[in-house]
Amino acid sequence: MSAPPRVLTVAGSDSGGGAGVQADLKTMLALGTHGMSVLTAVTAQNSLGVQGAWELPAEAVRAQYRSVVDDIGVQAVKTGMLASAELVETVAELISGTDAPAVVDPVGVSKHGDALLAASALDSVRARLLPVATVATPNLDEVAQITGVRVTAEGDLRRAAGALLEFGPRWALIKGGHLPGEAVDLLTDGSEEHWLRAPRHDNRHTHGTGCTLASAIAAHLAHGLSVPAAVTAAKEYVTGAIAAGFPLGGGIGPVDHGWALRRRT
Repeated sequence: MSAPPRVLTVAGSDSGGGAGVQADLKTMLALGTHGMSVLTAVTAQNSLGVQGAWELPAEAVRAQYRSVVDDIGVQAVKTGMLASAELVETVAELISGTDAPAVVDPVGVSKHGDALLAASALDSVRARLLPVATVATPNLDEVAQITGVRVTAEGDLRRAAGALLEFGPRWALIKGGHLPGEAVDLLTDGSEEHWLRAPRHDNRHTHGTGCTLASAIAAHLAHGLSVPAAVTAAKEYVTGAIAAGFPLGGGIGPVDHGWALRRRT
């Protein structure tokens, strides 16, 4: 039997299982790829928020990455929580030497508003990480952190995308899910635009949406899809996962990463 496409997530752990590496690996499995992981940080996290976070040493991150890539190889890489400037720069260097598309989810805060990236790391994200990204996928808070552009209406998405592209990613996906109305995202490389729309589901259990979307894009890129096709398919997958989200604990529950698998059976 031949191996499925291989996708590597470089991200933090979510002990509650809804986001981070756990969400990434579930998504990769659901979309027919073999998920692998480089752990950058450990969090104590549940449906109510993040109670603690501890980053790993850069040498541990580098060793994990080299161990996987040098032996097994990858068809796509996805980054999530990188925590510090040192880890951002380490991961950017590793990705720059890897012949595979990279989906950069510039995680700044958790769904509950907990900081997951040191303010001192923003310059490294701009100067080192975004230039090696095939697709960068910030939400509205993250794009404001990185570019200073605050999106309050759909018409602001183009300006935010343009500001992000100035830092070097090949494609910018600005996620407008926090705007009122239908969930609209803008994907652009500066010359072509793709407006992605989906109905908004009456479901507050949306923990892990950003991680899930970025991982789904990486999985579809590993299958050989173009960036617009991969992002479109990933948007469809995460929309279904949000619709199937379920309560856990006393706070915000996760999206359902397995919804598409169950639909096929």
